[in-house]
Amino acid sequence: MGNCSGKANAGEDEPDHKVDFSGGNVHVITSRESWDAKLSEASKDGRTVVVNFSASWCGPCRMIAPFYTELSEKYPALAFLTIDVDELSEFSSSWDIRATPTFFFLKDKKQVDKLLGANKPELEKKVIAFADSAVQCSQ
Repeated sequence: MGNCSGKANAGEDEPDHKVDFSGGNVHVITSRESWDAKLSEASKDGRTVVVNFSASWCGPCRMIAPFYTELSEKYPALAFLTIDVDELSEFSSSWDIRATPTFFFLKDKKQVDKLLGANKPELEKKVIAFADSAVQCSQ
C-alpha cells in the first residue's frame, strides 16, 4: 500500500509521463460543473459514486489507475470518477485531501466510506460491497 503526501521530486524522473486516468467507465472530472452533473446523475439513478483523488506525479496513483479502470468495467452499477488534485486543487482541498490516492464512496451526494492509499485488496472489497448492495436494491 502506498500513498503520496507531497510533491518531492515531482516530474524529475519522468518529465512527460502523464498517466491516463480515464478509460473503462471512469469519468475524469475537470470542473465543479462536471462534478455536480455526475453526482446529480448518479443520485437520480440511485448509484453509489466512487471518487479517486489522484495526481499524475504520484507513483501509487499511477500503479492503481489500471486496476481502478478494471473495477469500473467490472462493476457498472457504480459510477467511477477521478479528480486530479493539481487540476482541481481548490476543490480537492475542500475534501481535505492530504495524500493521494484517496478514494471516497458517495451515496446521494454524501460520503459513506473512504479509503486512503493504493490498497488494491481493500479497494476491491469496498467496491464489491457497494456493487452487491446496488444489485440487491435494484431487484
